[in-house]
Amino acid sequence: MCGRYVSTRGPEDLTGLFGVTRRDADLVVPPSWNVAPTDPVWAVLERADRETGVLERQLRPLRWGLVPSWSKTPTGGAKMINARVETVEEKPAYRRAFAKRRCLLPADGFYEWQPVAATDRAKAYKQPYFIRPEDGEVMAMAGLYEFWRDPAVADADDPAAWWATCTVITTEATDAAGRIHPRMPLALAPADYDTWLDPAHQDPRALRALLATPSGGRLDVRAVSTAVNNVRNNGPELLFDA
Repeated sequence: MCGRYVSTRGPEDLTGLFGVTRRDADLVVPPSWNVAPTDPVWAVLERADRETGVLERQLRPLRWGLVPSWSKTPTGGAKMINARVETVEEKPAYRRAFAKRRCLLPADGFYEWQPVAATDRAKAYKQPYFIRPEDGEVMAMAGLYEFWRDPAVADADDPAAWWATCTVITTEATDAAGRIHPRMPLALAPADYDTWLDPAHQDPRALRALLATPSGGRLDVRAVSTAVNNVRNNGPELLFDA
């Protein structure tokens, strides 16, 4: 799974990396070395302009933890942070988004944990590992997004009436990541960005072909500070060696 990740690149960098054509300068997501469920995260997606109908590649914040449009309440979103690639097109919570609302979630890397048994001198604990591409390039994690209408807000034009949420698609772990945890985020290669983001591409087989294997490149894995274990801790010091 992917339950915590790092995303520190700013909107200027992400705009260039992903060919973004529209972003609202008033919407800000601060850099985070400990992104946790329900946090706001940057997402790259494509939607048609309401007035012109022109397809735009947008950079916008989404809440991590997908709330399906048909959900009666948003409370389950914190649990729906991951969608398994093996079943994403079949699960009721994800299949509509898989067909039309796909996104990329930029990350520097992600965390996984291994349990460490207790000894005579120390209690049992979980050792976090930071996993990232060896070349240091951004990971474009495949994601899905949804809009949920809050019935408690009467005015549909009120921004508070709508929740924009997302989930990360995961796959079997490969390379060094597999020694830490059996699952990992599924990252797309740049050559596949256009097809993945285009809402007009709705052929499940073609979309699944993009998700067959993680994008190329080796992964670097290293143990980091156990301060990561507390979601309230945040900062570059979390990536220091354990």
